[in-house]
Amino acid sequence: MSNLQFGTQGLPAGSPSRAGSEAGSNCAKAAGPSATSSSAKGPAAESSGAAAPPPLSACDTLLIEPFGGLAGDMFLAALLDLKDPRFTLDDLRAMARELAPGEASLDAETVWRGSLSGLCLTVRTAESESTPHRGYRDLAELLERSSLPRPVVARACAVLWRIAVAEGRVHGCAPEEIHFHEIGAVDSLVDVAGACLGLERLGVRRIHSTPPLLGSGLVRCAHGDMPVPAPAVAELLRGRDTLLGGEGERLTPTGAALLAEFTERFEAPSAFRCERIGYGAGHRDPRQGPPNLVRIQLGASSASRADRSRGMSSRPSRVVEIECNLDDLGGEAIGFLVGEMRARGALEVWTAPLSMKKDRPGVLVTALCREEQREALEDCLFEHSTTLGVRWSLRERTECERRDFTLEFEGLAVRGQRRLRPRANPDDGPTARDLYFEYDDLAALARASSRSLREVELACLRAALETLPRD
Repeated sequence: MSNLQFGTQGLPAGSPSRAGSEAGSNCAKAAGPSATSSSAKGPAAESSGAAAPPPLSACDTLLIEPFGGLAGDMFLAALLDLKDPRFTLDDLRAMARELAPGEASLDAETVWRGSLSGLCLTVRTAESESTPHRGYRDLAELLERSSLPRPVVARACAVLWRIAVAEGRVHGCAPEEIHFHEIGAVDSLVDVAGACLGLERLGVRRIHSTPPLLGSGLVRCAHGDMPVPAPAVAELLRGRDTLLGGEGERLTPTGAALLAEFTERFEAPSAFRCERIGYGAGHRDPRQGPPNLVRIQLGASSASRADRSRGMSSRPSRVVEIECNLDDLGGEAIGFLVGEMRARGALEVWTAPLSMKKDRPGVLVTALCREEQREALEDCLFEHSTTLGVRWSLRERTECERRDFTLEFEGLAVRGQRRLRPRANPDDGPTARDLYFEYDDLAALARASSRSLREVELACLRAALETLPRD
């Protein structure tokens, strides 16, 4: 199970394999005419006395069940199959257009795999017919230049870096030298960034996964026939419990990297209440073994319900603080170093001036990262700076929960984020000091309305306080 840093189904009705999954089991949809929020409340309970579904903010735990395997597009399809208005195929297409304009088209359809059905997502790129030559650095730069939320960019870069490290170990080269030819650079980018964006939009804070099915036999790669699981998959899941069996390759490097990044171990929660179910289908329909499907369940675990019952809007977490002093690098080199550290998954990076030996001005470079990323960031500091050593220590910190929302204001969409402070009463509703808006959206609104940035910010703030739900 893993706690994410992010803030806060489906065949048509009546299909035999999904009977009863839609009735009374969905989280409430967002309400309110002028604002869409990941914390919107659902409809009231029906007069029959049935319990009202929990608000969207209560569905903060995701259970992944890769009983038939997992690939990046399968996980994305399962997220879309939840039929949650906060994350749709249109959102995914918009993200793909921004990251790789004109390079990818996405389509989804319901298919059968064995006796079960699920959503199958197809990501078509020019690379589908030719070998791409993009490496990790190329993909990270596309993410860094995008308007995706910074936590999404950091998480996506961390997943891609895991793939590059694993492939580098297999082929005996540095991660930076790896080209994403086995899985397609744009395909990987869309799968990974889309997964991270979907989890953030859905307000997922905790992820559990059962052991994934690996497959069996051989798989043909650019380097020839390889055993299943593929060598990179074996590296990514070293030390984890997995399931052997199933015809062909069932777990891809992208699927393995997502599981490795999102979870610490493979185990189901001790208590879990499911509210939405999604099935993601692979493109193959093998005759032997379990259906080529992954099931995900969005709901609430006992831990998340306990947090809400105590009025907790934050959680403690442990991170590594890593730093070094530099007095012989120019500003451009330090700027490049900071960008590289962010691209390799640092949660935060900052610099501060120092006075060093012989009264020389220097710079303190500091970063926060997860424990498993420490060595990668150390390598980055040694590769891109002249430091002779690196200091690191474990730090405890309290993270506020964050919930994204979109405000429709004077015909334009303004994205915002709400902070939930520790020990705050959730019934008090949002306050002005806890609401933040995307600068680019405010700037566009100011230009369109010929008003100052401060004026449109205050106007949006008033509108948000009037329309956002209290929970």
